[in-house]
Amino acid sequence: MEYIPRYSQPFTLEEARQLAVPIITEEIARLQNSIAHLRRTQDELKDALATSPDDPDLTQAFEENDVVIGSQNERISMLQMVLAEKGNANTGTTASGGLNPIPQPSAPPDSVHSLRRDEIDVEGNSGIYL
Repeated sequence: MEYIPRYSQPFTLEEARQLAVPIITEEIARLQNSIAHLRRTQDELKDALATSPDDPDLTQAFEENDVVIGSQNERISMLQMVLAEKGNANTGTTASGGLNPIPQPSAPPDSVHSLRRDEIDVEGNSGIYL
């Protein structure tokens, strides 16, 4: 079964299947953290838009953040599908569909995969690029 994402993603489901479980769980945790920050920013932008509804920069930032949040949520879903396929009991969701925090790996930070310069998306969607 081929998964067709709604948003442009930096990897396919097949490429995600090649990743090790610790890398997948680290990426899910990173994306969850990013979404939390984006949601806080969205709240601030909503407040700013209430006082300046015609500000094109605020409107554009709000709309772009909505797209990034959707894309990152979809990426989490893709990675959770891979974890489920690999038989990992903790896919990062609760029975009601909410997100659980993924346990952080016990390895020290300097042993964690570090992104190369060519793995960073300059448009703000940094993550794992295959």
